[in-house]
Amino acid sequence: MIDDRLLPAYAERIVSVTDSDSLWDRIYYPPGERASAFWRRITQAPAYGRMIDEIRSEGERLIDEPIPELTEELFSIFERTGNRLAYEGLYFARRRTLNTFALLTLLEPGEGIYLDKLIEIMRAILDERTWCLPAHVKGADPSKTIDLFSAETGFSLGEIACVLGDRLPSWLALDIDGAISVRLIQPLLEHGPHLWEKAKHNWAAVCAGSIGSAALLRIKDADVLVKVLSKALASLEYYFEGFGDDGACLEGLGYWNYGFGYFAYFADLLKKLSHGTLDLFSHPKVRNIALFQQAAYLHGDSVACFSDSLPRVPFRVGLTHYLAGIYPELEVPSRHYSASFTDDHCSRWAPAFRDIVWFDPGLEGQEWGEASRYLPDAQWLVSRHVSSSGRRFGFAAKGGNNDEPHNHNDIGQFLLLADGITVAGDLGSGEYTADYFGEGRYAYDCNGSQGHSVPIIGGNGQSAGADCRAIVLEASAGVEEDILRMELSSAYHVPELKSLVREIRWRKSDSTALIITDDIVFAAEPEEIVERIVALNAASVEEGGVVRIGGKAGEGAAVFIRYDESLLEATVERRAFRNHFGQEKSWYAIDFCLRCPELTNRVQLLFEWEAELE
Repeated sequence: MIDDRLLPAYAERIVSVTDSDSLWDRIYYPPGERASAFWRRITQAPAYGRMIDEIRSEGERLIDEPIPELTEELFSIFERTGNRLAYEGLYFARRRTLNTFALLTLLEPGEGIYLDKLIEIMRAILDERTWCLPAHVKGADPSKTIDLFSAETGFSLGEIACVLGDRLPSWLALDIDGAISVRLIQPLLEHGPHLWEKAKHNWAAVCAGSIGSAALLRIKDADVLVKVLSKALASLEYYFEGFGDDGACLEGLGYWNYGFGYFAYFADLLKKLSHGTLDLFSHPKVRNIALFQQAAYLHGDSVACFSDSLPRVPFRVGLTHYLAGIYPELEVPSRHYSASFTDDHCSRWAPAFRDIVWFDPGLEGQEWGEASRYLPDAQWLVSRHVSSSGRRFGFAAKGGNNDEPHNHNDIGQFLLLADGITVAGDLGSGEYTADYFGEGRYAYDCNGSQGHSVPIIGGNGQSAGADCRAIVLEASAGVEEDILRMELSSAYHVPELKSLVREIRWRKSDSTALIITDDIVFAAEPEEIVERIVALNAASVEEGGVVRIGGKAGEGAAVFIRYDESLLEATVERRAFRNHFGQEKSWYAIDFCLRCPELTNRVQLLFEWEAELE
């Protein structure tokens, strides 16, 4: 990526200039514009109005609120019960307070109360026993542990200290630098290697990017800076190993925002502080990873939510506009779908700050257009279709394997959206608990194949493991039709199952149709076969071999599944799961059971879906 031999010379230069307040004007703000002028200007600029109003509204809400107390009792809840939300909710509320009053201090420099609140919350965060979450400590020594949020916290405090400069008391800046050294730099250099250092997923990018950024901003010892940068760059190489050449993030778009975002924040600082010489954006995989965002969106802010992704992911306007300035082919969506200040429930400083300083008012953005893509490394087929009448459809299907990051047992899964309404869906990520990432993971409907639109063979769903993988037989993304045909039998530990070939055809015209054909061959007497479809909207079995998903007649979008009643019996069961935020949500399991499986060793099942808008 970058020759380590270059680092000592650049580290010397970086530490020699980072005491200069004018440096941060050049690093963060438009050419020739001082920080004070920038913040004064944007308060009068209509394009920034929504985001500034949101920050001010949060300030009004929080100004008289006491700082949430993080007690040992709260910290211990995870170990005792597996619950994460009790502690994390208050932890992230503190970060929301930090972000709000840091930004208000920049926006309203004459309001001393905002600076007072900022100093108060910074002091409280510095006094936390650990910046790590209980779920990430798991009995380890917190003083020797670095997790996602401890790394982010150090980066956040260090960057706020830089952009505010001498407006913060000197003792506070010294305490921040001391905490970064003790909580991040020393554990990295003296108590590693940490598991995330060789992770091929978001942890490597977030931890390495955050610590590398904090070091660039605050470390004054060139030798220490070289050691930190060397480790950070090595971890980022592992992060990139987790991507194929197609740039797809198997963890989903939310984790793309997270991991790739923190890579970009670090890469930007490194590039600017080295005057463009140390350029991580020249890495051969980065361009396609940057373009993954536009591949993952199906409609508006609805995404192909495979793995632990949320079904809706508002885009980060700062990150998107920054990347658009590097890669001309990057599509900029309508600002209507951008994340608000309060959308990030983890309240991360780095993306919130850059949604302002990287925002380009000249980029209006537009609705997602027609597009079909096959991502061969991920084995994802993703398609957006706009009919001649203006109706918008989103479709996605996947192969892959059942040992992916944030894995779901879901090879063969597909999604269908009609005018923004998800009619065949994916539950996305559930509530994170100890068991969610433990032995009970696949008992959760959102993770196990029982919560995905895939067959059930002899009462068996899909199993987990790298050997449970799709073999793609045909894949094409065309103007009129998209096709994904794959062999899925390795995912089912059923000895009698010889072959299971699923073919998915998405026909794009004014009479759109999704056709699912499963060709199932048994070596002996066939097992019970159930075809499951996951719907997020109410479904009902109607006469004439039809299942309706969506609104009743005259009530909006609906999709109809047509099937052979002589071959299949259809039922609908309403089920529930707890989503990522701990809220109980309904979903509908539509099951098509083969009536007489014993009559043949080969079963061919065909479903034809028609989308109608009434």
